[in-house]
Amino acid sequence: MKSFLLKTAFILVAINLNAQSKLKKDIASIKQMCGCFEITFEFSETFIYSKDSLYQPSKNKTDRGLEWAQLVVDEKDRITIQHILQVGDSSDPYIVKHWRQDWLYQNQEFYHYDGDNNWKYVKLPKQDVKGQWTQKVFQVDDSPRYEGSSSWVHIDGKSYWENYTDAPLPRRERTIRSDYNVLNRGNRHEIKEIGWVHDQNNKKIVRSENKDLVIAMEKGYNTYKRVEDEKCSGASDWWEENKEKWELVRLKWDEVFSRNSQLSLKSQVDDKPLFMYLFTDDYNDKNTIESIIDTFVK
Repeated sequence: MKSFLLKTAFILVAINLNAQSKLKKDIASIKQMCGCFEITFEFSETFIYSKDSLYQPSKNKTDRGLEWAQLVVDEKDRITIQHILQVGDSSDPYIVKHWRQDWLYQNQEFYHYDGDNNWKYVKLPKQDVKGQWTQKVFQVDDSPRYEGSSSWVHIDGKSYWENYTDAPLPRRERTIRSDYNVLNRGNRHEIKEIGWVHDQNNKKIVRSENKDLVIAMEKGYNTYKRVEDEKCSGASDWWEENKEKWELVRLKWDEVFSRNSQLSLKSQVDDKPLFMYLFTDDYNDKNTIESIIDTFVK
């Protein structure tokens, strides 16, 4: 009996050590997405399923730039990375606050996109997310975009995370397309020697009355090539000057999310989207920030 108990204890210790080692690898992989990167975004429609003879696929799209990925929150079960675009001459760059990603360990609470600027609140059982990381992606104004939960995989020298989840139309399509209202995103984040790659296999979906019609498939391949941090000094300096304001914005959205109910947002107020308000100096304090965000929440 004593031998059995010792053997069982040894197995439990080994399992715990393996879990801790896996968790450290997960965290290290996520943090590899921080720093300064030369980025290339490429998108192309691959297969067309629309029955409309006049259907026009989106043109192939390629964008390049320089992006700073700032580590904002570094906790054992939560990592926040803010992306900031830097455009133009490095001596006088133009800075654009870009998307944000939060990584939560064994997170149970989700806002799943359901089309037409609506998100459904869902709480999953603990066993469904054991060992998994949720990636929550946010718009430039820190409003919700999409999120999904999966395990990081470390095998054969590769480290990657894969997930399928529904999302709004991407910015590159939102102003030119209205023939679909949901993008089902197949996201793969893989850490590479050069930096990391965001590999996408997406479905363009028309959703109505709980029925989905796929009209096209899309391939996305976004490459983040690591370069010296000094190249992104303009973006990192901008963040230092503006981080307190955007912390207030995140805190307000956290309060909205904590209501744990369906979330519906207006796309515009007085003919302007939310980011056009928040990107100005008129909204810098707690009261004005909270007030303008409240006007967009239905």
